[in-house]
Amino acid sequence: MNFLDKFRDPELCRRLLDLIHKESKGVRFMEVCGTHTVSIFQSGIHTLLPDNVVHLTGPGCPVCVTHDREVAAYLELAARPGVTIATFGDLMKVPGPKGRNLKTAQADGADVRVVYSPFDSLELARKLPDRQVVFLGIGFETTAPAVAATLKAAREQKLANFKVLPFHKLVPPALRGLLSDPEMRIEGFILPGHVSAVIGLDPYKFLGDDCGLPAAITGFEPLDLLQALLFLVRQKNTGGHEVVNQYRRVVADAGNPKAMQVMYEVFEPADALWRGIGTIPGSGLAIREEYAEHDAFRALDLTLPEVPPLPGCRCGEVLKGKMRPDQCPLFKKACTPATPVGPCMVSTEGSCAAYFKYQLDA
Repeated sequence: MNFLDKFRDPELCRRLLDLIHKESKGVRFMEVCGTHTVSIFQSGIHTLLPDNVVHLTGPGCPVCVTHDREVAAYLELAARPGVTIATFGDLMKVPGPKGRNLKTAQADGADVRVVYSPFDSLELARKLPDRQVVFLGIGFETTAPAVAATLKAAREQKLANFKVLPFHKLVPPALRGLLSDPEMRIEGFILPGHVSAVIGLDPYKFLGDDCGLPAAITGFEPLDLLQALLFLVRQKNTGGHEVVNQYRRVVADAGNPKAMQVMYEVFEPADALWRGIGTIPGSGLAIREEYAEHDAFRALDLTLPEVPPLPGCRCGEVLKGKMRPDQCPLFKKACTPATPVGPCMVSTEGSCAAYFKYQLDA
C-alpha cells in the first residue's frame, strides 16, 4: 500500500466533506501555492464544496507571478552575444513583449539551456569558460536556498562567469500585500507546504496576531486539504484566528534553519515586482554585495525595461483571486495551453491551466 493512499481514503474524505457542509456558515479562503491549486482542481474538491465556501486561487505559481518587466529583462539578456541562459523548463514558453519567449529567442539564435538543478548550470559555466552563464532565479523560498548554495559553490570554485538573475519572491510579505487590498475580503488562508518546509510556522503568525485571520499549513492530498478547510470553517464560525501547522509529517514548526541560513548568507530582502500586484516591499531577494560578481544585474549592467502589459491578458486579476480563469475573455478562445497568452496558462501549476484541464463544463 502506498503511504499516501490513506490520505486519499474516500470514506474519510466523505466524512470531512459532510462536516464542512453541515457546519459551514460561509468562508472565503485563498491558497497561495500552485501545487495546492492543481490538487484542489485535480481531486474535484472545488466542485464538492458548499456554495458558501469560496475558493480563491492566489499568487502561488512562481512562473505566473514573474512580472512582465522581469520577463523582458531575461529576454533582453538572452539576445546578448556571449550569454548563455540556464533555466528550468517551465519558463520556456512564458510570453513576453510582442509574444516573444525563450523558445522564440532560441529560434533567433540565443543560447538557452534547460537545466534540472541550479548546479547543472554551474557545470555549464565550467564547460563554457568564454561565455557568461546566467541562471534565471525564479521561485519562492523553496528554491532560493539551492540557488544560494550554487552561488556559494561558484565563488569557492572561482567560476566568475557564473551569474544569477535574482527574481525570487517571498511568500509572507506577499500575503501582507494581498491583505492591504480591501477588495480581497479574504477570511482564511491555506498555506503552502513546500515553502513552509523551509520557513516554518512563525513567519505566518502575523496573520492571526495582526490581521485576525486563521490559516493552516497543509499538504497536497485530499484529506490534507479537507482537514484544513474544516479547520477554517470552524475558526470562522467561532471568530478564531489561529495559525496552525497541519502538515507535520513534512513541515517542522521551525522550518529548515540550515536552508534559511544559506539563503540569507547569499541573499538579502529587497522590494520585488509581482505580476498583477505591483511592488511589494521586502518580498524579494537581492544578491548581497559579497557576491556581486555573480549578480547578473550588476555584473552585466542589466536593468528592468519598461514594457506594456500583455494585450488582453487578465492573469493579474486571476492571481489576486478577483477573477476566475473562465471569466477572462481570452480563456479557451485565444488562450489555451497550446497557444498561451498569459503565464497562468503556461505553467502546469497555473490557475488557468488547472482550470482548463480539470474544470468540467456545466
